[in-house]
Amino acid sequence: MTRPKPLRFSAILEKSTNKLWGSHLHVPQSVAKKLVLGGSRRVLRTLNGSEEHQCALLPLGEGSFVLSVNKQWCKTLSLEIGAPVSVGIRRDESMYGLPVPSELKELFRQDKDGNRLFHSLTPGRQRTLLYIVGSSRNPETRAWKATTIIRHLRDNNGTIKYRQLTQTLRRR
Repeated sequence: MTRPKPLRFSAILEKSTNKLWGSHLHVPQSVAKKLVLGGSRRVLRTLNGSEEHQCALLPLGEGSFVLSVNKQWCKTLSLEIGAPVSVGIRRDESMYGLPVPSELKELFRQDKDGNRLFHSLTPGRQRTLLYIVGSSRNPETRAWKATTIIRHLRDNNGTIKYRQLTQTLRRR
């Protein structure tokens, strides 16, 4: 199966008024209409020829969308507010919208109940947990986080209590 070619456009990096991210790029409506199908807004993007990165088109209202660009990406690509950015974007056809760390895959294989609890969550909550586990570079830390999260789901009947989970993850 061949991957679809990314849609390409240029945008100006703008400062965001949103508290969750520092800057964003406006996505032309003609491009967004081709990518937002069936409710999914998950995409793979490149910025100035960077490697592909999984993210989402974020609605701004009235059918317009933006791509957030965090401080790390700005630093990595030496981007400043007002800079032109070459964007490549295509639909993310992956199951979760983020990679599944091998430590979590192994835990799913060994723990059928934990696997069931994880997969009973909404896709957004699944991505949050995948991000938490995958954000660590150390395999031992990823394994500990994966185990801690599955234990948390089991202890809370498949519900995430974010404050409690965050406190538990900080204890290590």
